[in-house]
Amino acid sequence: MRYEGNIFRPPSEAYSLLVQVTIGCTHNKCTFCSMYKDKKFRVRDLQEVLEDLQWARNHYRRVERIFLCDGDALALKNSKLMPILDFIREHFPECERVTSYGRATDVLRKTDEEMRELYEAGLTMVYLGAESGSDKVLEEIHKGETRQQLIDGVRKIENSGMQASVTFISGLAGKDGWEDHAIQTGTMISEMEPSYVGLLTLMIDPSVPMAEDIRSGKLKLLSPEEVMAETLLMLKNTQVSKKCVFRSNHASNYVSLRGDLPDDKEKMMALVRKAMENHDMFKDERFRAL
Repeated sequence: MRYEGNIFRPPSEAYSLLVQVTIGCTHNKCTFCSMYKDKKFRVRDLQEVLEDLQWARNHYRRVERIFLCDGDALALKNSKLMPILDFIREHFPECERVTSYGRATDVLRKTDEEMRELYEAGLTMVYLGAESGSDKVLEEIHKGETRQQLIDGVRKIENSGMQASVTFISGLAGKDGWEDHAIQTGTMISEMEPSYVGLLTLMIDPSVPMAEDIRSGKLKLLSPEEVMAETLLMLKNTQVSKKCVFRSNHASNYVSLRGDLPDDKEKMMALVRKAMENHDMFKDERFRAL
């Protein structure tokens, strides 16, 4: 396999075949993110992608999952994605799922029929970073997408038959905006009703723009206790009518939460309250990681 620059994938794709179909991120302006700063976005040549897939077929006896890199492979037109999905379906009949990162704006540019076409060709899940449900926070972090666009994008993914896995970041609004961030994120999840939600806790590379806001005091980081209070308020404001798998067990999180909404909501909230009373439950800073 040929890779350009650093490769990133969701934790749940740890054992997937990683195939670059694009290089970098189309937006690449989020103030907290350092993932694709070493790359300028471009689309890989289709023949190169197919050659890499053929190499994998020749070398791996069984490939059950394939993740399409980089930052938002869904930015590709269907005319470029379909040959890749068709090749996978023909040459990897054992493959159980194909997934990719995507932005809400990528999804909204496609018609309902185009989304359905991708799903029927084997694209089963899209990972989308929403980060916050607050338009104020989204503007401050230069997300380049609005709350409504993110909601509409996730709904469109789910309506196509695919599943949406949506990530949010605790502590992103700092001490001044944590309540708005928590409430708006909870209500956003309620409106989106994604299949999966992942909650990370803010950790940043010293080189990103947000680091300067922290150094200058413009953004005041939350303490572990405040992160728990924010998480509790977010869960209080989350009301979903269908199953949503909720995970807050990333290396960045102070306390690990696992459950399904709405069934396990009260159980997870009780664990958060317990952690707020017993700080020994918090992960030591030395063991937190991006």
